[in-house]
Amino acid sequence: MKSSIVLFVFLSLLSCQKKNELLEIQKDLTQAEAEHAQKLMQTHCYICHSPTASETQGRIAPPMVAIKARYLMDNKTKEEFVSPIEQFVENPTEDKALMYGAIKKHGLMPKQAFPEGSIEKIAAFMYDYQIEEPEWFKTHWEGNGNKNWTQSGKKMEEVEVVKTYADIGLDYALSTKKVLGKNLMEAIQQKGTMEALIFCNIQAIPLTDSMSTQFNATIKRVSDKNRNPNNKANEEELNYIAQFKKDLVDKKDIKPVALEKGDKIQFYYPIETNTMCLQCHGKQIKPEVQRQILKLYPKDLAIGYDENEVRGIWSITFTKKTNE
Repeated sequence: MKSSIVLFVFLSLLSCQKKNELLEIQKDLTQAEAEHAQKLMQTHCYICHSPTASETQGRIAPPMVAIKARYLMDNKTKEEFVSPIEQFVENPTEDKALMYGAIKKHGLMPKQAFPEGSIEKIAAFMYDYQIEEPEWFKTHWEGNGNKNWTQSGKKMEEVEVVKTYADIGLDYALSTKKVLGKNLMEAIQQKGTMEALIFCNIQAIPLTDSMSTQFNATIKRVSDKNRNPNNKANEEELNYIAQFKKDLVDKKDIKPVALEKGDKIQFYYPIETNTMCLQCHGKQIKPEVQRQILKLYPKDLAIGYDENEVRGIWSITFTKKTNE
């Protein structure tokens, strides 16, 4: 009898929790919530799903508006729209996917970690508001047999954004990550993991240096378990790597760090692993890949990772604005 009461109470609490979650999904986002969700989307999604990059200049997955259009075809209510997006991103598999053409063209999205609740917020924002749309999208969408395209949702209020030093540093990190990620993914898709290793060995640092020149900053990727000796973290960097690791385990919304040091800003932000990373940095690396790693990097330490772990950080130094 006692166990039945406990079970009833548990099921009642679970039911209340689900009802509360449903109410949260269904309600319209406030302007502040929408701005936060938009920032989450720009930070976590635009690296691959850029609304401005062409297929030859950084876009390695369909733009977010294409995802919005496709999921609205089958899911009319907000709950029906948000839920399948959440389920797919939590563990991307082909049987959960609706973007069949995108998977055929770009490959399956790698599984990766996001701050708790962030995907729900992003999907809710996509449903409630109009998001950035490439000029070519309407023609593309209608050219594939779909009806006249007019994006649903409210327009975001235009608010003047004053970027903080943390925002500026994050722009530099994500722009560099996009360039490296595009080239790396292309190498893997076209020629396999071995070619990706060669790309990293020859091109990763020169590409990062070119982005440093573009932004007039010093951009580095450093780690406590470095592969290239040039990427070894110093004492301060090691402290922030440890902090970001703790934040990720605790499922916190990880925020970039911007330290003012005289006329300079020192910026830090984590580099996290996903399924693509594990081909060369995981616990079960193919023997031929392992041999190539040791050939290129005899003192390699950068293996043994699981998904969604901090593999290192962006360490970026740039000059303060002169008008301050």
